[in-house]
Amino acid sequence: MNNELYLDANATSPVLPAAVAAATAAMETCFGNPSSSHAAGLRAKALLEATRAAARRVLGAPDGELVFTSGATEGIQAAVLSALCAVRERRRRGQACGNLLLVGATEHKAVPESLAHWNRLLGTDLELRMLPVDADGRHRLDVLRELAPRAAFVCTMAANNETGVVSDLDGIAAVLAQTASPALWMVDCVQALGKLPLALGDTRIDYAPFSGHKLYAPKGIGMLYVRAGAPYTPLMCGGGQEGGRRSGTENMAGIAALGAVLAALEEGGTFRTHAELLAYRDRLAAALREAFPGLVFNAPLDHALPTTLNFSVLGLGSKELLDLFDAAGVRVSAGSACSAARAAPSYVLDAMGVPEARSASAVRLSFGPLVEAAFIDSACERIRRCGRALAQARPAAALQQLEAAGASGWLLFDEAGSECIAIDPPAALAPRIAADLRAHACRLLAAIDTGHGAGGAEALCALLPPTPSTARQVRFGGHILDAIALGEDVLAQAGAAFLLGRPQGDSLAPDQVRFVFGLAPGHAALAAALCCHRSGEPALSRPGADPLPDDGIDLDAVSAAAFLHAHPDALLVDVRELPEHAAGAALLHGHQAHNVPLSQLAGQAAQWLRAPRPLVFICRSGKRSARAARTMRRLGHAQAWHVAGGLALAG
Repeated sequence: MNNELYLDANATSPVLPAAVAAATAAMETCFGNPSSSHAAGLRAKALLEATRAAARRVLGAPDGELVFTSGATEGIQAAVLSALCAVRERRRRGQACGNLLLVGATEHKAVPESLAHWNRLLGTDLELRMLPVDADGRHRLDVLRELAPRAAFVCTMAANNETGVVSDLDGIAAVLAQTASPALWMVDCVQALGKLPLALGDTRIDYAPFSGHKLYAPKGIGMLYVRAGAPYTPLMCGGGQEGGRRSGTENMAGIAALGAVLAALEEGGTFRTHAELLAYRDRLAAALREAFPGLVFNAPLDHALPTTLNFSVLGLGSKELLDLFDAAGVRVSAGSACSAARAAPSYVLDAMGVPEARSASAVRLSFGPLVEAAFIDSACERIRRCGRALAQARPAAALQQLEAAGASGWLLFDEAGSECIAIDPPAALAPRIAADLRAHACRLLAAIDTGHGAGGAEALCALLPPTPSTARQVRFGGHILDAIALGEDVLAQAGAAFLLGRPQGDSLAPDQVRFVFGLAPGHAALAAALCCHRSGEPALSRPGADPLPDDGIDLDAVSAAAFLHAHPDALLVDVRELPEHAAGAALLHGHQAHNVPLSQLAGQAAQWLRAPRPLVFICRSGKRSARAARTMRRLGHAQAWHVAGGLALAG
């Protein structure tokens, strides 16, 4: 944890030490209620107004209102409510107000969700329309020009949180003026503070929300700028704080912390200059290109923030890249933190017309203006380490499991790793499988769908046509089976099932079958034959003894370390994939982990079942290790546990 490099600043930032000190002072010595008339209250009031004055200077907003909020989402709600109430009132008076709610197609989800919510609750019945962007991620001004006369409210952003693309706000303002649009205009400025010059008082922007935690202030504090003369309806009513614009006792600790950040922006010297940030970004971009030859940037750098890079590595999914970076102690993300739990391509990149394969592998790297040269040096070195880990030769593995979107499949390799058969490959992984096999000069002999898998064989064959393989026939239990030679092994078809084993001559005995694929309940005779002749190795699809219960498999990091110390014969197993392990080996309180990737667990399970020993599995978050422990329990291994929370909580 102490050695991590945080490169996800667009999601949130650490808190500036001066902001921590200011917040602490506000809680310890300036704790008065700014609404109180005694001396303690007056001191708090002075602090509040000093912060507001600093915000006006930093934002270039001498006029209008600056309301302290809990963050950008609240500011967006207040702006949307104000605009829609104003539209409803104008409509009642018979004034021209437009009938469209125009929102940029790449806006943060808080904006369209708020528009839909308040449009429904207020009964304004305006049409919500997405304003498209071009391939560079900038708003289509030609479409805006067409729609602006009908727009009641236009919502855009200063800079995109996923791609860093900076909007052409001057162009948008010009279109609104040229078309005499009646629209009110909100600009989400969350990513702009400290990164872009702002002079809100010189614009026609009506509302601009900000969030402190994006620039070294704590979470829970933000601001909303309201242009002088723009309509405003309070979102929160009560005691009349903030001049009646936002009731509720002010968050003085947060306001004081935000004031310290604003003071640092004003004074200069704390944050890096625009030129310095551009130079840092260029160094990171060069390191990424060096580490990942197939890398593509998803937004033009000359139109993006100097602190943001959004890229894809063709053939690799976002999760694989995130796991790789995380193993090296580099914290990046796949896009908006608010959407991280949704396993779907980026709607921002989709709106830009980025191909789905690139969108599904996109990664966002972002840093803040407090960054230093030594940090960038370390980040570049770790990025290169990730590239080396990914490029290292894959060891020959007889069996590799594949999983995507709940679908499972398998890759079978010969001893040299030069030939492969795919069984039930997930369609979503077909491009990755094809690219990986090409990169390792591995020939695809066949791709097979058993009818119980992911149905991606056809897609894989279209990307990588199979090499003609040696066809064989083997005798099994009195039947002649068609088979494909794979090194010294064969994959033989028995009805809808496929048997992998090493025959003697032209005969394959049940005890020579190591794995069975696609074995359905209807294959009772085949299942019985295999089960009666097992030598301790697990078939992948066969009935067997009742599995051991998989409850009680969780160990926290401390108890896992104690268990390993008390059981010298126990094995700590890192089930992360090989590149992750190579990028950052797993250590648990001095115990070095042995790497057996989850995708290769089936091939190793037989050895552990033949010679049982206590197993403690570990991974990044605890998800993969839990699956490994459950799998071993269900195969009959009674001594299998995992480290709950994984390496993320073990540091």
